[in-house]
Amino acid sequence: MAYELSEQKKVGLGLLGFGILFTFLGVMLFFDRGLLALGNIFWLTGVALLLGWRSTWNLFTSKANLKGSVSFLLGLFFLFVRWPIVGIILEIYGCLNLFGRFWPSVKAFLYEVPMLGWIIRFLF
Repeated sequence: MAYELSEQKKVGLGLLGFGILFTFLGVMLFFDRGLLALGNIFWLTGVALLLGWRSTWNLFTSKANLKGSVSFLLGLFFLFVRWPIVGIILEIYGCLNLFGRFWPSVKAFLYEVPMLGWIIRFLF
């Protein structure tokens, strides 16, 4: 198999999934700050475990990703100072800037997941 997952990466994927779930629930429950903050913590920890701590640090601190990092961290700040709508918008923009170049790899991985790959190919 092209994508072998270690135990650390499996935990990272789980935390990433929980982060997305809690963020989705936080948005659906009228921007609940607690769920959004918990989703962000899970999401950041999941990314760090999936990519590795050093790679995550290099991703957030590289000069090419400065705009995305500042936008994401500013969105996190706005989330904690009770402006969740502005915070979520800035975080989404920052995530798209930071992880935009990973989409081809994610797409290739999702095509290899047994049922999900078939559904994605069928729909798109």
